[in-house]
Amino acid sequence: MPELSETPNLHAHYLHNPLLPTVLPIQQWKGTPVDKQGNFVNHEFPFNADWRDLLKWQLESNPHRTEKKKNAWQLPVRYEHEWLHHKADCIVWLGHSTFFMRLNGITMLTDPVFGNASLVVRRKAPFPLNPALFQNIDLVLLSHDHRDHCDTASLQLLAKQNPNARYFCGLGMQALVKSATGSNQIQTAGWYQQFNTGNLPLQCYFVPARHWAKRDLFDTNKRLWGAFVLQTNTTTIYFSGDTGYGNHFADLSRIFPQIDYCIIGVGAYKPEWLMYSNHISPANALKAFRDLKAQHFIPMHYGTFDLSDEPLYEPFFYLQEQRTNPEWKDALHLPAAGEAIWV
Repeated sequence: MPELSETPNLHAHYLHNPLLPTVLPIQQWKGTPVDKQGNFVNHEFPFNADWRDLLKWQLESNPHRTEKKKNAWQLPVRYEHEWLHHKADCIVWLGHSTFFMRLNGITMLTDPVFGNASLVVRRKAPFPLNPALFQNIDLVLLSHDHRDHCDTASLQLLAKQNPNARYFCGLGMQALVKSATGSNQIQTAGWYQQFNTGNLPLQCYFVPARHWAKRDLFDTNKRLWGAFVLQTNTTTIYFSGDTGYGNHFADLSRIFPQIDYCIIGVGAYKPEWLMYSNHISPANALKAFRDLKAQHFIPMHYGTFDLSDEPLYEPFFYLQEQRTNPEWKDALHLPAAGEAIWV
């Protein structure tokens, strides 16, 4: 396999969790890159959060402002939750980046956010069920520390209802997750590392994403962001977390050549001059799906929180139109929040 894509002369050193195996040999992967200030960096495209860019965006006029105010579209939501008590393998989108999954009898939640993401970022679509119903959850997967993906109140509820749950996340996330859950079952991984799932019939890997991290004023990129690959003897699922488009999708297709379901964000991409480096548009998400050579595509990260300039409905209608193309008809899924996809 060729060397993975990387921006040269950027990284001061590399980190990994010495207690977890790395799935690539040292000749191909030195570890998760860190800069001279001790901050994690994207291994291909560096990204530095600049308050001046944020200010410029806030001062700009949103060309979609009138359109957003007029349109009353709301994300479709299904409130039946028979899948919760079923035994069959399934993937259930619950809005934004929260999924319930069952594989080989193992139950998982990704990036659980059951209510508002913050006092400012309010939920636009209701959560499909009472989150207190989540019991006996085996794994909680946290892609990064942003509040619309890692919510303290949701983690506290999960910890109370699921005292034996294990939490898988990136390097540097230990203290944050511990403070919310009190759990001693937290594993942090570098990119291309495999989590220890013990006797569970499932493999779980942490892989690169093109994004960044920040929760408070002075912690930019102190915690690692990433994506997950889940594997059983019959099914492989890729969950992107938050990511911009990059060569990491093609890299992953060579390391995991038989991805059945890829779950990729398709919202919060405008204005593109600001968002392209850390979020992905619906068009580029389809391109990433091709790069991954996956069989099925499930979009996420739209319709739930208003995080950017585009209207909430724009990703949905764009992808709905793409389904008229025979290339996408059977591969592209557009489930309602709370609707199960049986795998």
